[in-house]
Amino acid sequence: MIGNRITHRMADGVRIPGTWRHAFICNGGTYFLTDLFIYADSLVDCWELVTLDEFEKKLRSGWVATSLPDGGSASAHHLASWTFGEPDTWLTPELLLAEVRDTVDELNGRPDSTRRCLAAVEVFLTERTEENRSAARAAYLAIPETVRHYALGDMDRKDRPLQVLVTGPGGRFPCRPDERVSQEEYDEAVAYFEERRRRLAEAPSRVPADGAVNSFAPAVKLYHSYPQRALEHPGKRCLRNDYPAPITLDDVTYPSVAHAYWAQSVAEPEARVSVVTAETGAKAHTLAARATRREGWERIRTAVMARLLRAKYEQHSDLAAILLATGDATLLYDDADSDFWGDNGGRGRNWTGRLLELVRSELLAGQARVD
Repeated sequence: MIGNRITHRMADGVRIPGTWRHAFICNGGTYFLTDLFIYADSLVDCWELVTLDEFEKKLRSGWVATSLPDGGSASAHHLASWTFGEPDTWLTPELLLAEVRDTVDELNGRPDSTRRCLAAVEVFLTERTEENRSAARAAYLAIPETVRHYALGDMDRKDRPLQVLVTGPGGRFPCRPDERVSQEEYDEAVAYFEERRRRLAEAPSRVPADGAVNSFAPAVKLYHSYPQRALEHPGKRCLRNDYPAPITLDDVTYPSVAHAYWAQSVAEPEARVSVVTAETGAKAHTLAARATRREGWERIRTAVMARLLRAKYEQHSDLAAILLATGDATLLYDDADSDFWGDNGGRGRNWTGRLLELVRSELLAGQARVD
């Protein structure tokens, strides 16, 4: 639950909402009490900005620690250090990952596991079949154990009425198989939910007329790759500028966007020819770096890159389909040579990623015939 723990980070000039929670990070054998920052675009900052898949690996490896050893060394930066004595922990990698996924859903205004469970309960209350009860029970069990008590927002009864309803009269409680639900308790739970439905139905609607405030797909990181040839199934590697996808502009054919960009950056025609014919995009960069830059290059380079990217995806429909498949995700482009073109762990301006998003939007507008 986010509560008042609201923060954000800036990416490509866009404010990405987020929240944070406490966590231990195990580094060099010491457990550091720190903050785990979770953002709406599915990136998590655990001493570095990672995707959810990368975060799961850090959980599995113990970098983000969910178990604390008796006698282990702990530290809160610049505040205190201590040794664990009979530590009592209740999180597991699975539970923490589930809570983080719920948080991402909540940041985006999407139903998290609790809201999905309550939606399944609503279906059951409307049509009280055992099939619908079973679906509601499965949805209840999908809520992380650590947050089930808060599912109804009722700190007096907690999630007891919910457990009773999804179990049914005579059934055994999901987490306490030695207990059975009585008919009386079940009737009370039904009455509880019927009253709850009435109150919710009378509450005024707060749905924005123009849709959700934010819409974030999980961010896509375009990692460094050094392709030597076009691939039958390139995946997102084809979104890299040095991927060998020839483009033709002004009667000149360039082996890749990287070749075209660096060729147009140099002042001397002879140097430009050697850049165009370089074996790879990386070599084109190296050759261009040795040449003189054309006057005013820094002021026009973004416009040049935009033109080159448009040409690439207009001339390669298969690659355009891969770009479009990224949806409305933020595209984070790695570029070790440039904090202007690359995101580089949040340090750079990510202009390549931003222009790719622009071209993606233009491709979508073309499909929808938007002027």
